[in-house]
Amino acid sequence: METKEFTVTDDLLASKGKRFLNLIIDLFIVYLITIGIGAVLNIIGKLTGSYSLSSWIVSLTLIENVFFGVVVLFFYYLIMEIYLSRTFGKYFTKTLVVKYNGTAPKVKSIVIRTLVRLIPIEAFSFLTGNSRGWHDTLSVTYVVNKHEFISKMKL
Repeated sequence: METKEFTVTDDLLASKGKRFLNLIIDLFIVYLITIGIGAVLNIIGKLTGSYSLSSWIVSLTLIENVFFGVVVLFFYYLIMEIYLSRTFGKYFTKTLVVKYNGTAPKVKSIVIRTLVRLIPIEAFSFLTGNSRGWHDTLSVTYVVNKHEFISKMKL
């Protein structure tokens, strides 16, 4: 019996529109998480009577706020994609992160994906002809349409 190894083909790749929607949804979720962290620190301050954490959050400069948001963004993508191979944006658009052979990416690939996302001009890498950005190509991962991917994997 002959066994064929599965490979991700171009017809399985998520469109640029879905990828953009993933980005918008994920940035909104990161924004909510960041606000949530600030709110929790304020609540802790009110409950304990120590306002040092809440006053620290309020006194952050613009640069410090951006850095805080980048840290939240890093851990959001890292945790979601390591454990689920998806983010909330990918759940909404029914897409999934996989390796070339259809398996889930290893931690090293996800760390590379996440670090490359932090490059300020990385989002512009989608303006080229293909629908894979730098964080896909450098980590050798693919974002595919989940249902088409699963049905093709079964074949």
